[in-house]
Amino acid sequence: MSVTENKKEKDSSLVETIKVIVQALALALIVRTFLFQPFNIPSGSMMDTLLIGDYLFVSKYSYGYSRYSLPIPSSLVPISGRVWADQPERGDIAVFKLPTDNYTDYIKRVIGLPGDTIQVLDGVVHINGEPVKRERIDDYIVESSVGVTKRVPRYRETLPNGVSYETLDSDPAGVMDNTREYKVPEGHYFMMGDNRDNSVDSRYQSRVGYVPFENFMGRAEILFFSIKDKTPAWQIWTWPWSVRWERIGRTL
Repeated sequence: MSVTENKKEKDSSLVETIKVIVQALALALIVRTFLFQPFNIPSGSMMDTLLIGDYLFVSKYSYGYSRYSLPIPSSLVPISGRVWADQPERGDIAVFKLPTDNYTDYIKRVIGLPGDTIQVLDGVVHINGEPVKRERIDDYIVESSVGVTKRVPRYRETLPNGVSYETLDSDPAGVMDNTREYKVPEGHYFMMGDNRDNSVDSRYQSRVGYVPFENFMGRAEILFFSIKDKTPAWQIWTWPWSVRWERIGRTL
């Protein structure tokens, strides 16, 4: 084979490699934009449903698409509202852009729908004047890094549509265990964290408030990875004892 032929073959191989890389990147971008986007949990506001160190997939198509669905700054997308819209359901765990800055990603549970009235009385959520069913179950056990254990009261809530999940109530006299009555505006949703005394959510009107439908990014679907708090996921050599293997594959 001549030097020229060898060079042509190498150039052709390089072009094919670049094509494969570009195609793979394009496919990944399409999947991330329109199908599934990975998120990780940085706080304990959704314990014990979601733990710090959980990694999950959010379905981008569940509620349709808005300017917040694209992996670019929303200010560069000259559209409003949603296309192929499908309304969130009560009890969904949803990722949304924080309404007060339209930038920060938040994850909470849908509690109030447009037109609902929401109020918390003695730790019990009331929807349209009716208390949500709340049953005391076994305590949630929290163990610190130095081996100190703490028992946190845990409850099972069941919403009017039958969706059931667990909540934590670490302080029976928490600052948001008794609230005013909130009236959810049309086109907005009332979001709450499952860790009720450690969640900044729609109860805090100046910090989160009612969430516009446009701000929804997608619905949490499945945990694909989970690692203990403060353990970097890239430290593969720690996985045998730091990965929460029993959580992987859980649907939400």
